[in-house]
Amino acid sequence: MLAEVLEALRPIDGATYLDATFGGGGYAQAILAHARCTLWAIDRDPDAIARGLALAARLEQADGTRRLHLVQGGFGDMISLLAEHGVSGLDGVVMDLGVSSFQIDEAERGFSFRNDGPLDMRMSLDGPSAADLVNTLPEAELADVLYEFGEERLSRRIARAIVATRADAPITTTLQLAHIIRRVVPQEKSGIDPATRSFQALRIRVNDELGQIEDGLAQAARLLRPGGRLVVVSFHSLEDRIVKRFMTTSAGRLPAPSRHDPRGLAMPTSPAEFRLVANRALRPGAAETRANPRARSAKLRALERVSTIPHDDITLPAGAAR
Repeated sequence: MLAEVLEALRPIDGATYLDATFGGGGYAQAILAHARCTLWAIDRDPDAIARGLALAARLEQADGTRRLHLVQGGFGDMISLLAEHGVSGLDGVVMDLGVSSFQIDEAERGFSFRNDGPLDMRMSLDGPSAADLVNTLPEAELADVLYEFGEERLSRRIARAIVATRADAPITTTLQLAHIIRRVVPQEKSGIDPATRSFQALRIRVNDELGQIEDGLAQAARLLRPGGRLVVVSFHSLEDRIVKRFMTTSAGRLPAPSRHDPRGLAMPTSPAEFRLVANRALRPGAAETRANPRARSAKLRALERVSTIPHDDITLPAGAAR
């Protein structure tokens, strides 16, 4: 949804933007080509940062100015990460949620069951891996992970099969886990692989993706200057529910209470600090989904700040310039 992202973000010359999920750099290159602006980019994957540094060097050589700046870390910490570089306000933020195509396509990262690889799934390459969870979580907790983060109806059946298998030997590869799941989950008429939801659940849990989204949305909103826009592309219902709830609440779109509920008298009446750029989520067109099947579930939502940002709430390190 590159064209839709650019249209919603509206990059202009001289402004400062953040690509909070750099990945392969597609959005970053498009934003920098669209306007002569400054772009900060965050990613917790060191491989993505390495790609970004190479891109930044090529762009600088082409126009003589360093306009792309890379920062390694989670976007849920964007305020502190940017503050270390003296950045306390932004004219726009774009967030493309979920796992990147680079990570999916690299078998050694362990995100996909399409190719065999180590059962890893860590975006930052540190902390507990998916194999650690699969081989150590109690059966009930493992079932809860699969149900909560994968919306897997057969989570208990899958957890039982995993625990029975690991009793003989650790589960260490993606195809090994996928085979266990396929044995106990029937194939759907839709053609979706039975392992899809379980792999999604483990990936989300390993990387605390939903917690990162909640923190990232709140911090992005605080960083936006008046007129600045937050553009978010999500890929499944868990992500989109968080984004939708945050944006509609920020725009003051709260459900009206019953006229018999006295709590309605205490509801805030001051104007909202944000407005929705579009009332509904935007979806990719038919041509894009044909060219890129991974985009078929994408939803784009955007929010614009319409009032003054409380910059005093953002603390910069000692000596950092605003």
